[in-house]
Amino acid sequence: MNDTGRLIADTGIIPKKSKGQNFLTDERVADRHIGYAGINKDDRVLEVGPGLGILTERLVEATDHLTCIELDDILAEYITKNFGDRLSLIHGDAVKVPFPEFDVFVSNLPYSVSTPIIFKLLEYDFRTAVVMVQKEFADRMVAMVGSPDYSRLTVNLFYRAECEIMENVPASRFNPRPKVDSAIVRITPRKAPFDVLDERTFFKVVEVTFNHRRKKIGTALKGAHMMQSGDDVPYIDERVEHLRPEQIGEIADAVYRLKQ
Repeated sequence: MNDTGRLIADTGIIPKKSKGQNFLTDERVADRHIGYAGINKDDRVLEVGPGLGILTERLVEATDHLTCIELDDILAEYITKNFGDRLSLIHGDAVKVPFPEFDVFVSNLPYSVSTPIIFKLLEYDFRTAVVMVQKEFADRMVAMVGSPDYSRLTVNLFYRAECEIMENVPASRFNPRPKVDSAIVRITPRKAPFDVLDERTFFKVVEVTFNHRRKKIGTALKGAHMMQSGDDVPYIDERVEHLRPEQIGEIADAVYRLKQ
């Protein structure tokens, strides 16, 4: 039995498929995960879902200001017992509780909460985020226009940040072993590469059009009461999966002007 297997047995934790509890077992992968974040001692670091602490034990050495958010009662107790006052623990649901201020975000994200956590993350100011996600989710994060993986997630991330896959991690590096491989992704916020008149309108247009990605732009927007027939909106006969983010921005600007 490896160290992770022993910890699972010792804590009495029963990994829940519904929570996506697959614990990283490879120490070298954990080392690289933390290394990608470029953490300084004074950085405020936020870890979501510390689990059995394979990343946490490295983070408490890398920074003097670590906060962890853990939902599971047994795991929260385990983290508190093992790390004490070397970190601050928020015992709650990371999707619902407000994030404290942070410079660096680190997480092995369960697939079930990957989308809401990434969207929530993008609402905050930070320097770097390094997350472990399922490989198919990582592919959506960095997808090219026109590919099946190109999505609302892709466009929102592109608008807010640089996003790069640092490495793929085989399923064999987790206990229990998931059915799919994972990937470590680094997110670095930057100024948007194009301007829009109103960000709220832009994100709403992205949401509406990707929710109806097989429909023409005009059909999707009219269905959401964001335009009417005859309105001056570009690309209405295109489908959103074929448009670059800045072209979606042009659509959002036209929709915004209609409301003025």
